[in-house]
Amino acid sequence: MILGDYMSSNGWTSRRVEPEVFGAVLKNFNAPLGTYSVLGNHDSWYSGGKVRAALEQNGIKVLENEVQQTNVRGTSLWLVGLADLWTRPQWVRETVAKVPEGQPMIALTHNPDIFPTLPQRVPLLLAGHTHGGQVRFPLIGTVVESSRYGDRYVRGHVIENNHHLFVTTGIGTSIMPVRFGVTPEIVLLTLKSK
Repeated sequence: MILGDYMSSNGWTSRRVEPEVFGAVLKNFNAPLGTYSVLGNHDSWYSGGKVRAALEQNGIKVLENEVQQTNVRGTSLWLVGLADLWTRPQWVRETVAKVPEGQPMIALTHNPDIFPTLPQRVPLLLAGHTHGGQVRFPLIGTVVESSRYGDRYVRGHVIENNHHLFVTTGIGTSIMPVRFGVTPEIVLLTLKSK
């Protein structure tokens, strides 16, 4: 989330938003079970340590190959935060193994391309990174694909091999400050136990 977009008198332009600035804005998120984050490639390219510090100083727990247990109506729920695929070492199996057998979990990662290799015991992976393709023309499709799987994991809900993946299009942009044919979104997911 390092690059923020804003409207200037000249039209859309991009500028760097420092972690201390957006960390203070995100501080106002109010989530009953806490607010959690994983870092992405741009965060690491800028300064992963600085971004993590700014988020955590504002009450947002960053999970990088770490797990966090939380309590939902008297039941444990584990969050599994995985490091960014492109910029940091990922220890997917080792991190998932930190969750006791039989416990419910949700995994978080920036880049959805790890989905096909996810351990079987992870029922749901939440990701971003692709910006939903960011620019998508009718009949042509996505102009730039930020996944080695093309449009397969570019946005929305995907079910494969008894795993669920949800990839949000997010609200920002990457490289070029433009979106076309891809609506920005903030997603509210409701999960129900079997």
